Formats: sequence, C-alpha cells, structure tokens
Amino acid sequence: MKTKGGIRIAIAGVGNCASALIQGIHYYTPARCREEVVGLMHESVGGYRPSDIQVVAAFDIDARKVGTDVSRAIFALPNCVKTFEQDIPESGVTVSMGAVLDGLSEHMASYEPHRTFVLADAAQPTKAEVVEELRRSGAQILLNYLPVGSEQAARFYAECALEAGVGFINNIPVFIASDPDFAARFAARGLPIIGDDIKSQLGATIVHRVLTDLFAKRGVKLLRTYQLNTGGNTDFLNMKNQERLVSKKTSKTEAVQAVAKTRMENEHIHVGPSDYVPWQNDNKVCFVRMEGQIFGNVPMELELRLSVQDSPNSAGVAIDMVRCCKLALDHGIGGVLAGPSAYFCKHPPVQYTDDEAHEMVEAFIEAYAPEAVIA
Repeated sequence: MKTKGGIRIAIAGVGNCASALIQGIHYYTPARCREEVVGLMHESVGGYRPSDIQVVAAFDIDARKVGTDVSRAIFALPNCVKTFEQDIPESGVTVSMGAVLDGLSEHMASYEPHRTFVLADAAQPTKAEVVEELRRSGAQILLNYLPVGSEQAARFYAECALEAGVGFINNIPVFIASDPDFAARFAARGLPIIGDDIKSQLGATIVHRVLTDLFAKRGVKLLRTYQLNTGGNTDFLNMKNQERLVSKKTSKTEAVQAVAKTRMENEHIHVGPSDYVPWQNDNKVCFVRMEGQIFGNVPMELELRLSVQDSPNSAGVAIDMVRCCKLALDHGIGGVLAGPSAYFCKHPPVQYTDDEAHEMVEAFIEAYAPEAVIA
C-alpha cells in the first residue's frame, strides 16, 4: 500500500499555461469538487486530486517574474490568461532565473513590454544549479512550459530532470519523449516521461482529429484540409518567427495525419499557427476546413470555427498528466507512459486513435488505483 502525500512539481516557464494550471490547483478544492465538478476529465486519479499538487520550484527568464513569489508571478505581465481563481495564497516559492539558450526569439524585442518578454539581468543558472534546486525543493516532476522552438532549452531541462531524478512532462513540440535516446535514458533511470506537445482539452487538434477519424469511420474520403489558428498571447507572438515552427507544424500535422484513413499529400493538408492578433490575448480562434467525397463520389465540405481560452484549455489536460506521472513514480514505472502520452499529447512516440488512447489511459489509472493510497 502506498501512502498518499502531495505531488511536488517544478515548472520551467511561468507563462499563461502555468498560470492556468496553478489557478486550477486552487480552484478545484475538495469542497468545490463535492458540489459539482466541471472541466475535469478525472476528479481523482489513483486517489490524487488537483488540490494535492504543489509547486515547489519554478524557473523563468522575465524580469517581472524572477525573484517573485509564484503566487504573484503567474499574474505578472506579459501573462494575459483569464483569471478564474483569484485566491492564490503566498506559496513561499520564489521564481528562479532560468537558462535562456534559445528560449527567447530575437524578433520579440521589437514589441511593447506588456506584450513580450523582458529579459531579467540575473545570472543564468548552470545545469548543476538547476539540478541542485530541483533536489533541494523535493520536486518529483518537472513540467516544461518553454516557448515553442526552444530546442536547446527543452533538452537542457530534460537533462536536468534525468540528473535530478525527477519525472518529466514535455508540454511543447520539441521531441523528447519521441526521441528514442531520451526515452531509453528515462527508462534506464526508472523515471516516467509524458510527451510531446500537450493536446488541449477541447482544442483545435483534438477536434480536427475527431473529425478526421469520423470521416474515416463513415467512409468519407478526405481530399484536403486546413487548420488555421490566431491568438494574442506570447505563444502566438513567439510563433511569428517561422524558423521556430518546424517541430510545431510537424507535431500538429502528424496528429491529424495519424487518424486519416489514407495519408494525405503534403500539399493537401495545412495545420499550424497562422497569425498573431494582439487584442485576442489568450483567446485562440481556430478555423477548420475539410473537403471530401461521400457516396457516389459526391463532393462535401465542412467548415468549423472554434473559440477557446487557450491556457485553461491546456491546463485541463496538464492536471491529469501530472497525476498520471505521479502514479508512475509511486509504482516504479520508468520511461515513456504510452497511454497518457498518446491521449494527452499531439506527438507521442506511438500514435493511436483518441478512442484507443482514452482506453489506454483509463486502463493505466485503473491498474494502479486499487493499490493506493492511504490518506
């Protein structure tokens, strides 16, 4: 029998997504969950509830966050996430200076400070210093929330997780879990990893995948499709640099291609961020178009518009990723968690349909729930 305690997490990148996650930890109190649970896929995962999660370390590079208590840093500019939980107590955890590497795109310097990152003048940490902070804090899991395109920085934090002996959740489209070398190293250390590139609760990718799978199941031939996305947060501003989008476009495109009955030619599918619209802030607007043929080769078209608050949409999934990762730690499971990676991420090592991935996650949770967890 395992003894239930909290889930101690560290965060690299205290942006909008981290803010929504931390707000959610305090929003979903046991009392509120007893009344009505809205927005959670699982109220309990192996006995762990959202309120069991505790942030014990955090890293960022913005001057308005470094040196600030996490409870205030999550609301500091340039964050623009919708505030749904204001009662965030002082955490006693100060945001540490993170490693910049390729985490800051040069083009962002030309925008107003309230829209972009303001680099702190603190000394950047070495790998040894990040590892020491993870160990000192007692962190069990490190969440990567760095900007899209942070290839070197993402690998830096993955290496820190390996050396510190903590689980790793890769929320961005840098291929860590789907890199066989990293996957093998996490397995050898007995450390769980979930990745890559978080799939929102009800976002553009999951909706596009479900519709593509529906076409296949209903015998509709999908000829052409696009997914266009606009938003006004720092994620969309960062992605104006097209050079940072290679892995993002690969991740989103493969997530759709993986459930198509027949793989489409590259010129017939376009999936990716489209433009930065500042006044949208954290609101993401997605346009999906699908052209196909039904019975008798008769043409059909589908168009859809989806509008969501981007960061809470992400946090609804992250809160389950954290708890699945903790279950793996409790039971000595290392390496890539196949079911959670396939269900929660756009670019897992192995793609499954969402129905299959859902069943895998439920089986993973059920397999370890009976053994759990004395309060």
